[in-house]
Amino acid sequence: MQRPRLKMRLGDLLVHEGIISEAQLEQALRQQRDSGRKLGASLIDLEFLSEDQLLQFLAQQLNVQFLDIAQRWIDPKAAQLLPEVHARRLRALVLEDRGESVLLGMSDPADLSILDQIAPLLEPKIIEIAVVRESQLIDAFNNLYRRTKEIQSIAHQLQEEYVDPDAIDFSVLNVENDKDNTIVRLLQSLFEDAVQVRASDIHIEPDENVLRIRQRVDGVLQESILKETGIAPAMVLRLKLMASLDISEKRLPQVGRFQIKVKGHTIDVRMSTMPVQHGESVVMRLLDQSAGLLSLEETGMPDDLLRRMRRIMQSPHGMVLVTGPTGSGKTTTLYGVLSELNKPGSKIITVEDPVEYRLSRINQVQVNPKIGLEFSNVLRTCLRQDPDILMVGEMRDQETAEMGLRGALTGHLVLSTLHTNDAVTSTLRLIDMGAAPYLVASALRAILAQRLVRRVCQHCKKQYQPDELEQTWLRHFKAPANLTFWRGGGCQACNYSGYKGRVGVFELLVLNKPLADALRRNDTEEFARIAYQSDDFRTLGSMALDYATQGITSLDEVIRVSEYVDLDELSAGEPR
Repeated sequence: MQRPRLKMRLGDLLVHEGIISEAQLEQALRQQRDSGRKLGASLIDLEFLSEDQLLQFLAQQLNVQFLDIAQRWIDPKAAQLLPEVHARRLRALVLEDRGESVLLGMSDPADLSILDQIAPLLEPKIIEIAVVRESQLIDAFNNLYRRTKEIQSIAHQLQEEYVDPDAIDFSVLNVENDKDNTIVRLLQSLFEDAVQVRASDIHIEPDENVLRIRQRVDGVLQESILKETGIAPAMVLRLKLMASLDISEKRLPQVGRFQIKVKGHTIDVRMSTMPVQHGESVVMRLLDQSAGLLSLEETGMPDDLLRRMRRIMQSPHGMVLVTGPTGSGKTTTLYGVLSELNKPGSKIITVEDPVEYRLSRINQVQVNPKIGLEFSNVLRTCLRQDPDILMVGEMRDQETAEMGLRGALTGHLVLSTLHTNDAVTSTLRLIDMGAAPYLVASALRAILAQRLVRRVCQHCKKQYQPDELEQTWLRHFKAPANLTFWRGGGCQACNYSGYKGRVGVFELLVLNKPLADALRRNDTEEFARIAYQSDDFRTLGSMALDYATQGITSLDEVIRVSEYVDLDELSAGEPR
């Protein structure tokens, strides 16, 4: 085994080579004693040197390779040679299996005690060492140590246990925290895998010959297929028990929620069941309570839009709407607004279905239609509770819309969401729901429409030339010529998708007097014309295009969030 050893202690060596001073070493050692972390981490925290500088120095001194594994393909079978629990704890990963030897990536190759722990696990193979950034190792762990095989193995075991779907032992399914229970282990692995890849939803869909398990990652579904179709009823039953639903009812849709702990994360699960052709389909929305709320800055809102939004939030009354389709981050933005408004001098009441995040000092009410606790009923009571700010989870019907608008007119700041595609059509949607145009014009202050676009992976992004159809789209939208666009090539860091994470794109429409007058006249065409011609109004597509030229997102994502354009329009826009 390769056992690289430093000639002297790391700190002394860095001083000797003139990379840091004696005084800087002393300061880092004091911080190390206080924090208990390694010296290298303390030096990086104090910004005496960068992570890359430290790792390159170590690689040079130990005579080993310094590797960038972000764009390196790593065989999952090779990675499995070192079990996940040890890999994560020791910050080491098998990068290559060379037969008699392995190439081991480490974030701290100078720590011989780590090597002593790893050597027995990889015997009889010879260990060759490479230095790798810790952040890249963690990304690789999340991509390589997936639970797919584990889920398939447990599913096969479960299929053997439940040969007859009608003979399911309910008493076994109902045992709390029974970790040896096969169905519990299967669901635990499923949730662990979802948390690991940052999935927002899990779909369990029984088909005729297969059971589909799909996870929505960065807005896109990823599919795994299990052949064990017989386990679906047991999985659904267990989930129903966890969500306190009626296990005897399989003909009607049901909605519930439960909370679980996965890998140190507290996950709130919103569950929906629906009868389908081959059983019951289950969709679970995962809300990570441990992650905390995003601030408005963290949503990706640009500075100028952020300043305007904060000015609107200072209004003593009026209605502010956040609009967009399902999964566009509306609730996240609203919670960001609420956390800024949450001060001892303001009483805030929220009416939600369901309550997604628990906030201190805020009175949060969850509607319950089964007992007649509807949005409109709760709103009526809320107005008698002396609130300063009201948050209504969603404008669903005429009564809720009118109650919210009247609340905005009677001295309250009302925040709510609406399922529409853009800011301009949101006012029309309120009128279409039955709200009086004069009421909308008087109460509405601003509409924030938003979408989530996928970020181009920063590790593998490269410039490219738009194809003919994209060029035509750009000409149709009168985009400047010679713009630079980027796309991800696919690498280890982004699980070869070319994208990693998402960012919000927004359009803010503030209602001024001409817009309000057009609404009062119920002149929707004039309203739309004034809105689009306004100097301070920018569409979602325009903001997304800015992000694309900056290399934040791709042109594909811009086209996806922009308003619909017929192919005939595109062909008509082509030069003849």
